[in-house]
Amino acid sequence: MTNLIKEERLKKNMTQTELAALVNVSRQTIFSIETNKYIPSVLLALKMAKVLGKKVDYLFYLSEQD
Repeated sequence: MTNLIKEERLKKNMTQTELAALVNVSRQTIFSIETNKYIPSVLLALKMAKVLGKKVDYLFYLSEQD
């Protein structure tokens, strides 16, 4: 799975720490999601989508390898 969390976060001039605080996780969790080392739960994905003002299926999508 691939995601656009970093790109959308940067469009909002938001740091990893700020996004993490808004969705109640650590900055390290945001880093892991952005680098595709961690796939978030549905609840966390929904929270991030709400904060970033995007739909979950826009932020997270399957790559050709999936």
